[in-house]
Amino acid sequence: MGQQPAPADYRALDKGRDLSDTLLDSLQRPLRDLRISVTDRCNLRCTYCMPREVFDQSHSFLPRTELLTFEEIERLARLFIRLGVRKIRLTGGEPLLRRGIEQLIERLARLQTATGEPLEIALTTNAVLLARKAQGLKDAGLSRVTVSLDGLSDAAFRRMSDSEVDVATVLAGIDAAQAVGLGPIKVNMVVRRGVNEHEIVPMAERFRHSGIVLRYIEFMDVGSTNGWRMDDVVTASEILHQIAEHFPLEPIDPNYSGEVAARWRYADGAGEVGVIASVSQTFCHECTRLRLATDGKLYTCLFAGEGLDLRAPLRQGESDRVLTNLIADRWERRTDRYSQLRHAAAGQPEHPVKKVEMSYIGG
Repeated sequence: MGQQPAPADYRALDKGRDLSDTLLDSLQRPLRDLRISVTDRCNLRCTYCMPREVFDQSHSFLPRTELLTFEEIERLARLFIRLGVRKIRLTGGEPLLRRGIEQLIERLARLQTATGEPLEIALTTNAVLLARKAQGLKDAGLSRVTVSLDGLSDAAFRRMSDSEVDVATVLAGIDAAQAVGLGPIKVNMVVRRGVNEHEIVPMAERFRHSGIVLRYIEFMDVGSTNGWRMDDVVTASEILHQIAEHFPLEPIDPNYSGEVAARWRYADGAGEVGVIASVSQTFCHECTRLRLATDGKLYTCLFAGEGLDLRAPLRQGESDRVLTNLIADRWERRTDRYSQLRHAAAGQPEHPVKKVEMSYIGG
């Protein structure tokens, strides 16, 4: 048996911190949003997230002991809230695969923001299990859900998800969530050229007049295994042009500073759509998000390569002061603007960098 590494020394971080001022990173961006991945497992194998040739039967998922417990997640959530977080989104993998997820939601739903307001608790899901779980999630205190759906035809959906699940299962989950009040519901569609761009207009038609906000997402170079190429990206302008040929659109203002989707409404009043254009129209300058991975590592960007280990000091028995200072110091040193740098380097030789996979930190 090899020797266990000696515990890290965090004594220098065991000091008080003034939390009265807004916590800003090096580019003056405040911390407002936290995404918590509760599992690295999923019941689909979407080609842009968990390609089957990588995440196959021989892939080793994290053992349960390496996942943060609900108690650990709640404790960390309280610290993030003290530092300015106002919204928590539960992700995965597929978060509904985490046993007892309703218990975690109950814990988080009891928390309040630093100004005493209710904390918004959202969840992103592929909706395969949503129809049977929607009422329990609502009863536990979940605010709303976002559903991933990459096409209305079974052929396109199965090609994107690499599964035998049919679209009717996902639509039933959306209907159940809407029926119990888990809204406003958003539906996210990742668009990949040559695979499902023919579904752009049918998806718009399906969710018009429904009260559900459909958001189109440019195919992104998240992680290192999804085979991303710029040629596969259907840009936001192309997506909007396709929709506008059938349903005229008008731009509308964002709901809040830092909203990632550019918003458009149908001129006939049938609702709105959004476009998340992190490839063609970057928005790094407004990013207010931190991501807590399944194994307790903290990532300051969706495209990050390395994370800060919070699980080790947590299980080492370090104080809230130490953990708060770890988180705050990491945010204050944050310089991430990957999408802007990628955009600026377009056409230059690529230098591949190992990036964390989306299945560990959510989208």
